[in-house]
Amino acid sequence: MNTIHGYSPSGNCHKLRLLLEQLPLPYRWIETDSSRGATRTLEYLALNPNGKVPLLVRDDGSVLVESNAILHYLAEGSAFLPDDPWARAQALSWMFFEQYSHEPYIAVARFICGWTPLDSPRRAELPRLRERGHQALAVMERHLSRHPWFTGADYGIADIALFAYTGVAEDGGFDLAAYRALRDWLIRVRTTPGFVPMPPPAPEHAALIAASH
Repeated sequence: MNTIHGYSPSGNCHKLRLLLEQLPLPYRWIETDSSRGATRTLEYLALNPNGKVPLLVRDDGSVLVESNAILHYLAEGSAFLPDDPWARAQALSWMFFEQYSHEPYIAVARFICGWTPLDSPRRAELPRLRERGHQALAVMERHLSRHPWFTGADYGIADIALFAYTGVAEDGGFDLAAYRALRDWLIRVRTTPGFVPMPPPAPEHAALIAASH
């Protein structure tokens, strides 16, 4: 059984919970609130010197970090990862896109809205983050206007990777009304067998999100 250290309101952590529930595979979840310093303890840093979640620990004690690498590892040999090398490379391409061109803007805008004070100087970053985030959403919309999924012919780990923060993009101030194909894709993901929603943020974070819009 794999052990996952994760922070439930984090999209990067929810990716793993969603895949594990849909495979399904048994796992142990250790709630690790990175917003309160739980990833900066000496014990945690001994597992991941980068001090981030999620983190997977196997029964033999070996450790794997980075959400999309963990997704790839868990999905190996399943229908969630294509067997065909070209289709697999295309899925990985979208997962790299998620971490480089999507998550740094959409996830960070959400973090600033919900996890920083209303007078935080970081809020000055929001216009630029939203501009770049909408660029990423437009790329997704263009793909989804021609294809139902990002992992190939079927739903899989690239969809899970991109869904995690797109599904809560409105928390960061992103209006998805203009992205019809993307909104239809969100519905398709939410109706896949075994789907589990991301738990809502704690009330204090939800209040900040509401006050930010």
